[in-house]
Amino acid sequence: MLMIGSRNRLAATRIAGPGLFLDGGDDGDILLPTRLVPVGAKPGDILDVFVYLDSEDRLVATTEQPLAEVGEVAWLKVRDVNDAGAFLDWGLPKDLLLPYNEQPRELKRFIEPGRYCMVMVFVDDSGRIAASARLDDFIAQEASDLSAGQQVSLLIADKTEIGVRVIVNNRFWGLLYTDEIFQPLQRGEKHVGYVRKLRIDQRLDISLSPPGRGKTDAASQGILDQLEKNGGFMAVSDKSPPELIYKVFGVSKKVFKQAIGALYKERRITIETGGIRLVDDTSKG
Repeated sequence: MLMIGSRNRLAATRIAGPGLFLDGGDDGDILLPTRLVPVGAKPGDILDVFVYLDSEDRLVATTEQPLAEVGEVAWLKVRDVNDAGAFLDWGLPKDLLLPYNEQPRELKRFIEPGRYCMVMVFVDDSGRIAASARLDDFIAQEASDLSAGQQVSLLIADKTEIGVRVIVNNRFWGLLYTDEIFQPLQRGEKHVGYVRKLRIDQRLDISLSPPGRGKTDAASQGILDQLEKNGGFMAVSDKSPPELIYKVFGVSKKVFKQAIGALYKERRITIETGGIRLVDDTSKG
């Protein structure tokens, strides 16, 4: 079944002047314009393409990847605004429409060319691909099918009094608490995250670091890599401020202390007054 606004694997049927035509099943042949046809492509080949509607609402295929597909949230730049709504740059020749009725009242006065807005890409009732800034219509407050420690994709949304709201797997709202954040986060950034906890109210607490031993193991390897890059010694210790530790190693002070403790027990580093030093393999034993 053809999925509009998503990637599809379609068979090439014929070559004509405009390009290569692909089998869209019940939707008929779909054009892949000549400039996008892979070198050597021929009828019978299976191509991975993104299918959307052109400026005349005809199905068209592209080998290019948009900034977001249907069912995904993205931070997109406004190109133009007219009576129909705002037109967003989503990486394809035809801009993505954000209709006025999909703009919350408090957002409308901020939408103008050059600004960015966070939207969900969806298919409207008429079958057209559109954007909506009414995220709560698509993003659930209560999570399902997720468990503590699970790796997830994050989109940074907005700051709150206690942390930063994030969109998890394009489906759920989650929260990064302030004391779990050790790096600058900008709205619209994508990050890999981890489920810290699924609360009793089914809300998600999120972390940027892997949980438990996995977090310590990853930090340990990062510390070893940095030591090797810096001649075997770094003037950072468990007495260093958390900000410096995060800047250098990308982990919290708590995780850093656990990691260097494990490395010390394994006799892979020594802990000195002014920092940590990599143990030469030849000195072990």
